[in-house]
Amino acid sequence: MNLVQNIVLAAIILAFALAEVLSGQHRHFHATRDDTKLELFMFLLLLAVSQPLIFAITGKACAMLMPGQRDAWAQLPWWAMGAILLVGDDMTQYWWHRISHSPRLWPLHRAHHTAHYMSIRITYRNNFFYYLMMPGLWVSGVLVYLGFGDAYLVYIVVKLTVILGAHSAVPWDAPLYRNKWLHPLAWMLERTVSTPATHWAHHALTNDDGIGHYKGNFGNLLFVWDLLFGTAKITRLYPPRVGLQDDLVFGKERWFVEMFYPVFHSRREHSALVPGGRAYAEAETDAHHDPALQPVAAKT
Repeated sequence: MNLVQNIVLAAIILAFALAEVLSGQHRHFHATRDDTKLELFMFLLLLAVSQPLIFAITGKACAMLMPGQRDAWAQLPWWAMGAILLVGDDMTQYWWHRISHSPRLWPLHRAHHTAHYMSIRITYRNNFFYYLMMPGLWVSGVLVYLGFGDAYLVYIVVKLTVILGAHSAVPWDAPLYRNKWLHPLAWMLERTVSTPATHWAHHALTNDDGIGHYKGNFGNLLFVWDLLFGTAKITRLYPPRVGLQDDLVFGKERWFVEMFYPVFHSRREHSALVPGGRAYAEAETDAHHDPALQPVAAKT
């Protein structure tokens, strides 16, 4: 099953990557070497270190604390396992993501927002410790011990497909908004799962463009959590620019500082990546006077 899962995951990633290349969207990334290093190394460390380490620790801890419960829930129906995973992994990730936009935890998540482009390559662009502290991974490790192994593999394939699509440089949801007869499907999808329109808004450079909503739209697989907990904003538009204002003002942070803070600290004039540092809070650029910040209608 692991081999099949890995082949399927690789195929999904390749399909989204090809879509970005064939559409020509990759030409607009202008990614720096630091961008590439941060995205590549974090992806590899998540796969090779963070998730295996968490699952190994939870497996050993469960074997010590509740040895008789190994595979105890393996006979649950698939829909029950799916519901438990959605709450134990996806809902907890919603809340982890949401509190990571608070001043104390922002340094562990800001790397995900420093990309000035949307692409599948930024999906796992984060601080190394962000994933080690993610509650959903620890809960999933316990659920795998309880017998959710095969269900978790299927769940991860579905979740990866959705979150890659939400970060993709190709707005696959745009045709749903252009064609009136597809509007019922668009209405249902955008209120169920994360889409490019809703998630790009979360990455917007500013809220002043009427689209940006970086203090909301926190959902990963399900957008339902944003609707349920009052953080949803749906415009069916795409922000013209994404990234962080402070990077424009003070220059970008080094990749290893973004990835391994607090082990490494920033040397920038203003930075959240230093002890006692804070997120940039100056007034945002006025979208009404900056044509580059005007709303962009749905397009392919």
